[in-house]
Amino acid sequence: MNKNKFIGPLQVLLLLLVPSISRAEDVLSSGDTAWMLTATVLVLFMTIPGLSLFYAGMVRTKNALSVMVQCFAITALMTVLWTLYGYSIAFGGEGAYWGGLDKVFLKGVGVDSLSGTIPESVFMVFQMTFAIITPALIVGAFAERMKFSALLWFMALWLTFVYGPVCHWVWGDGGWLGNKGILDFAGGTVVHINAGIAGLVACLVLGKRKGYPKIPMPPHSIMLTVVGAAMLWVGWFGFNAGSELAADGVAGMAMAVTQIATATAALGWMFAEWVAHGKPSALGIASGAVAGLVAITPASGAVGPMGALCIGAVAGVLCFISAAHLKRALGYDDSLDVFGVHGVGGIVGALLVGVFADPDLGGAGFGDGISGIGGQIAVQSIGIVATLAYSGVLTYIILKVLDLVLGLRVSEDEEMEGLDLVLHDEAGYNL
Repeated sequence: MNKNKFIGPLQVLLLLLVPSISRAEDVLSSGDTAWMLTATVLVLFMTIPGLSLFYAGMVRTKNALSVMVQCFAITALMTVLWTLYGYSIAFGGEGAYWGGLDKVFLKGVGVDSLSGTIPESVFMVFQMTFAIITPALIVGAFAERMKFSALLWFMALWLTFVYGPVCHWVWGDGGWLGNKGILDFAGGTVVHINAGIAGLVACLVLGKRKGYPKIPMPPHSIMLTVVGAAMLWVGWFGFNAGSELAADGVAGMAMAVTQIATATAALGWMFAEWVAHGKPSALGIASGAVAGLVAITPASGAVGPMGALCIGAVAGVLCFISAAHLKRALGYDDSLDVFGVHGVGGIVGALLVGVFADPDLGGAGFGDGISGIGGQIAVQSIGIVATLAYSGVLTYIILKVLDLVLGLRVSEDEEMEGLDLVLHDEAGYNL
């Protein structure tokens, strides 16, 4: 029998009479555990099928299946690597820059081991789902042109040398950004800025798709994309509210501000597009919703409803400008706007949480040791710049090495034929 499951009568009395006594973090909470099991499933749902459908609908028919296979394979590969060593690098120890190897092969993660009030096994799988979706987001930047073998190697190395360390910087015990008081409740820096800059570097290293931008490359199924966006919206409540790791008031507010910011950003993108192009599009409002989800992610545990409205509005408009105009102006081929939505949206959220975390603006307060908006924004900026620089440089190095060893890109003839048949000998549609 696990002695941690029960509290004696005297302990119960003391907990009731003395509010200052801790609620014993090493005591399992069935309510928290039930919520975190649900949140974990929701985050996994974001990748398969949510992100898979969202991305698959935006590529051409001949590449739709390849995108779904990539997301599915990443889900499997990241699961195995996280189990073997990824969890240890991110959460295994108390180093400033990485967690070490004390938890390789999930050493010490047993039936009775706890992380706060939930089983450590649940915490490990919850964080695994973040390690799955982050590299999967990058797929959209180089969609329709990377070899499948190169993709698998790239994702494995990127998890090892980029995602794991950055995750530890922010969320791991002793992580240097966490110690500075950075606010990143659910992954604006760890997930979205990290994936966004990696996607930008990847699309630059691989080069443009054959014919881009002269040949039209419209999405083959907006229906699939909107369905995928809806799944992302639903699953994101596990992403944000789940990051509290408890079923409490902070989780409830995280859920509320997630809904508010997402809806506001969807409208912001829609109206910006309406003004700029004369008509609102289904792809626009769906992309706006994702931009809002991205931007509220780092702020979801620290801002109130009015802060969420502002963050959503800014993210919707700025991400539209980035995806619709900045990409064209600079001439890079970010196929599905990974940087425009996740990179820019993540930066917006990471900065604005420094403003709207202010209790005078309805927020929950600044990071440890930080007393004002200026100080918080300074720390947020350090996190943004450090992530952009580290992830950008390491991503570039990984890709260049793989290009020398394996080659990153399919041939022009293979690209013209489509990756579904060339790489998988299957077609997404049998017409």
